[in-house]
Amino acid sequence: MRLHFGSITMLLWFAGLSFVIVASVFASPAIDYRLVILGSVIPVVEMFFGGPWILHSLLAPVLIMGSVMIIFRGKRLKQRKWLGLPIGMFIYLFLDRAWAKVNLFWWPISGLEIKTGDTPTWEDPVLIILMEVVGAAAGIYGILKYKIHKKDNLRLFTKSGQIQRQIMRNQRG
Repeated sequence: MRLHFGSITMLLWFAGLSFVIVASVFASPAIDYRLVILGSVIPVVEMFFGGPWILHSLLAPVLIMGSVMIIFRGKRLKQRKWLGLPIGMFIYLFLDRAWAKVNLFWWPISGLEIKTGDTPTWEDPVLIILMEVVGAAAGIYGILKYKIHKKDNLRLFTKSGQIQRQIMRNQRG
């Protein structure tokens, strides 16, 4: 089994940045940001099993997004909550540069075989450490910006994955 050091150690890079990006862009108090974070790190699991595979292609988040829309058809708030998972997966693809590996990103349209050379990797340990620091800083920034460090907000976030509506509203303006 071949593991790429950068691909399995950059959890803060993916988690911190995905949280801040999605909260800033969507500004929705109904999204479960825990699912966004989970979606942004779940493709890393493939690397422990000789991946990358489907979770590093555009197909996986598209299938999950379609499934969420079908399973929760007519239940808009449930859709909004669960869309966090495929959104996090899309963010992962962006942050991991999977889009730069055409055969992997467009699998299976580009062919059924996934070559090891198609793996998006980060091999420079100094760069990886710097990226992890950036991810941690982004996570801390998000915690402070959305006041998740305060008791009631932390309880809401841990219980539902949501950010208090009033705080989210105040951040828009």
